[in-house]
Amino acid sequence: MTLPRTPSFRLDGKRALVTGASSGIGLASAVALAEAGAHVVCAARRIEALKDVVTEIGAESWSAEALCLDVADIEATAGAVEMHGPFDVLINSAGLARHSPVTETAAADFDAVMALNLRGAYFLAQAVAKGLIAAGRGGSLITISSQMGHVGGVDRAVYCASKHAVEGFTKAMAVELGPHDIRVNSLCPTFIRTALTEATFDDPERVRWIEEKIKLGRVGEVEDIMGAVVFLASGASALVTGTALMVDGGWTAG
Repeated sequence: MTLPRTPSFRLDGKRALVTGASSGIGLASAVALAEAGAHVVCAARRIEALKDVVTEIGAESWSAEALCLDVADIEATAGAVEMHGPFDVLINSAGLARHSPVTETAAADFDAVMALNLRGAYFLAQAVAKGLIAAGRGGSLITISSQMGHVGGVDRAVYCASKHAVEGFTKAMAVELGPHDIRVNSLCPTFIRTALTEATFDDPERVRWIEEKIKLGRVGEVEDIMGAVVFLASGASALVTGTALMVDGGWTAG
């Protein structure tokens, strides 16, 4: 008999675009893909921080470059994707959170969160997909969503709305792009220790709430995301599309 062989998790020869790559989950995603062999275009608004990231990745003998990019500017983003692509892998990680009680939500905060988390993420995925279709290539589009795309949370109505919408377009894009061999998935972390969640972890009441919800009894670190990113980007997940990979420590299990 011929034994089956595990598909490769390697990404040699692939080009990946990672937004929000200057810190947090985006940075960890860029490192994970570079370590797996991809050439990673690290994108964010903070070019100096990006240069430091790229330098550190290069010091490991991995391949990366920096790209100054504001995902909320959809026209400029589409132009950059056309110029630097096509990309075999997209990690749509740029994101924003402005938390408040629902009765105190400001329209400006709502618009800012939606402009980046939803509008920017949607049109970035569109731009990368168009590049792959034009090149006749398949690929993997991954949006960093959240467990809050599946449940609700105190003071998080706007953030939850943006991430529930991400889950919706992920499924719809997967349906349309499947015939082009383009897979579309979301990755849904629980609370991960990053600059974005620092204010939450400074609030003892919020920390108690988080610890009660996470069944594994600890909050997440960026390293918890890295293996999942490589899985969804690689041929190891070749039949996975239109779905959400939960990295939530059991938060949404019940």
